[in-house]
Amino acid sequence: MTSVFYFWTRSLRGSGEGCTIDVAEKDDNVGSYIRQKQDKGFELSSRTKTAFFYGALTGVAYFYMVAAWGGYVFVVNLVGAHAGALVLLGRHSSKLHAAYSGFYLVGTALATRVPVVGMTPLRSLEQIGPMAAFFGIQLVEYCERVRTRDNLTRRSTWMLRVRVFGLAAAAAAALVAALWPTGFFGPISSRVRGLFVKHTKTGNPLVDSVAEHQAAQPGAYDQYLNVLAKLVPFGFGMVAVGYSNDASSFLLVYGLTTYFFSHKMVRLILLTAPIASVLGGMVVGRVAGLCVEGVCGLSLDAWEVKDLWAEESDGVVEAKIIADTPKSEKKKGQKKGPDEKKAVDASTTVGAVKPSIRSTWTFQLIVRAAWLALSYYLFLESKPHMKDFQEYCSSMAVQMSHPTILFHANTRDGQQILVDDYREAYWWLRDNTPEDSRIMAWWDYGYQITAIANRTTIADGNTWNHEHIALLGRALTSPLKEGHRIARHLADYVLIWAGGGGDDLAKSPHLARIANSVYRHMCPGDPTCSQHFTANGGQPSPMMERSLLYKLHSNGLRPGVDVDKNRFKEVYKSTHGKVRIYRINSVSKESKEWVLNNRVCDAPGSWFCPGQYPPGLQKVLKEKKDFKQLEDFNAKTEADDEYQRKYFEHLSDPEKVKRRAQIKERKEREARGEYLMDDAPVPVTPETIKEMNQKWDDTPVTSQLFKLIQKNDADSFAEMLDAQPINAHVRSKDGRGPMWWAYEHGRMRIVKLLKSHGVSEKARDKDGMTPLDLKDDEL
Repeated sequence: MTSVFYFWTRSLRGSGEGCTIDVAEKDDNVGSYIRQKQDKGFELSSRTKTAFFYGALTGVAYFYMVAAWGGYVFVVNLVGAHAGALVLLGRHSSKLHAAYSGFYLVGTALATRVPVVGMTPLRSLEQIGPMAAFFGIQLVEYCERVRTRDNLTRRSTWMLRVRVFGLAAAAAAALVAALWPTGFFGPISSRVRGLFVKHTKTGNPLVDSVAEHQAAQPGAYDQYLNVLAKLVPFGFGMVAVGYSNDASSFLLVYGLTTYFFSHKMVRLILLTAPIASVLGGMVVGRVAGLCVEGVCGLSLDAWEVKDLWAEESDGVVEAKIIADTPKSEKKKGQKKGPDEKKAVDASTTVGAVKPSIRSTWTFQLIVRAAWLALSYYLFLESKPHMKDFQEYCSSMAVQMSHPTILFHANTRDGQQILVDDYREAYWWLRDNTPEDSRIMAWWDYGYQITAIANRTTIADGNTWNHEHIALLGRALTSPLKEGHRIARHLADYVLIWAGGGGDDLAKSPHLARIANSVYRHMCPGDPTCSQHFTANGGQPSPMMERSLLYKLHSNGLRPGVDVDKNRFKEVYKSTHGKVRIYRINSVSKESKEWVLNNRVCDAPGSWFCPGQYPPGLQKVLKEKKDFKQLEDFNAKTEADDEYQRKYFEHLSDPEKVKRRAQIKERKEREARGEYLMDDAPVPVTPETIKEMNQKWDDTPVTSQLFKLIQKNDADSFAEMLDAQPINAHVRSKDGRGPMWWAYEHGRMRIVKLLKSHGVSEKARDKDGMTPLDLKDDEL
């Protein structure tokens, strides 16, 4: 990415002129001299050729990013946005035209040669912007050449632009109208769409399951950028006000873009690191430069920066005061004109009559001493910050680059140990399984299995197919028998992360939600699959308890949890129980051979060979409903508005949905006589009420009841009491309970509900106040 940005900004350095026009001092009719140059045409100048050359190098560097799959969509859009911004700001030039043309033509031609990309740069809406910028710049360049050739007035020039762009827009609209029904244009992905929507969820359960896709918190920039987060605004302002030109303005576009996207998605703070380093470095470098100039007696005229901008303006005729021209810029042997000589003599005469105090040796010594003292003071003040920044960067580098599969932990007796379970498990796969073994595991670990174990994995982080991930989720969250029927056609082994923390069981609600987005029978009418959860105390819901993942995860660890050894055999368990590996029995050899013999590659011998499902899975695949995202306007399936509506509705109040699922589960167990002691309702008797009134403590139950009363959610409040009626009598640490809170907030409907459960209005809190005493405080 650094190479792309360097070559791009390098292509825009220097003059923006595409042809050179000489104008004598005594003439003011620029058009007459333009016409005198018409016989030369618009030959490419050396600077324009240089711009095209570096633009082409930018395209080559961009191609490397495409081949490495390193955020190339962001890069091409950023370069296109910068080029478009220059045109809109009136900074178009033949140099810009040559640079962007070289970049886009070379970069796109090479990118389409990458198998997994193909014609995506010409079809994806995520890359339409750079294409539009390319054709727009061609039209602008054409208009500029016609304007220069025909010496058009401002009004005529604008009329020409309107006609040209109008015809181009009409042609583009006709082309889009013809291609749109064919599904030629690809949709915007959920990850990109999530950067522009107000909510933090995209509507795609697969994308929403990744924590890094959530919005950045206010302190995230200080955490990852440290002192640079405070220097960047000053660097941005410095570039915008004093040092902005065609090349440096890229920093402004880069900074604004990365800040917007990183604010929307915390993982994209990574993109701010390069621009933050550049802008922060410019501030520090400029302050240091001023100190050096002051100590050494140098001076930089601020207007020189302005002149640099003026020199880069395309077709601008610059007038300078001759007396201000340094002697070093005079050509050897060139004689001074009478006006110049007179101006210089006058300047010399004035200087001789009244010498400036600033030219005296004493004054210069004082100024330099002051600058030296200021420089030393700034150095002393910044030295601790520099040391802290260096240590912080080193610490963050270690934390972020430290392999997550190795970490230290403390045992119960306080001894520190190195947990190496994951690497050991991957090496066990490498050393103890056939080379053609296929490993079923959740996609999070796909890259690790491929790189460390050197085995084929069913899915990894580069798996685009939503339906495929959903099939994997279905196999793991379905009942054991159904999961085995799917797994035996796909894999030879199953690898499970166990041992608590963020293991597979903790992730399993996301797995069920993703599976249900394609296989709707998993959780009928419940897009978020709230039936798949772990209750307080680690007790699984019935759906989770029946799942293959739960059986493999808790096999032998919990009473009554065993794996059918005819279907799965545990062949490895890591030292600390973090990883468990099972061999799948009765693997379908027919399916394995069919997949091997029916590989479909984009070219003979190519590495890009999308997988094919064997015939043995066709019955399962017929049950799927291809997931239609909100942005899939080209999808040839029916709209899924009802699913999306329920999905967001359930996400807006997951606790409410979970409570409903728990009530439904409890009723089902009660009907079967399978009550668990932890979940069974406590009988409401005078004894239990007295016991509850004597227990004053802040618990999750009291917190939840208070929140429901505060929100005036009487329905959810009633559901909680239906599930556990004794909760109506709970008391918090200050002696108050639901009745106090209901009167305090004026929730009379909840007051009536509590009365129906026998809650007293005359009980007293630790201050001796009854619920009725708070009646006058209702909101």
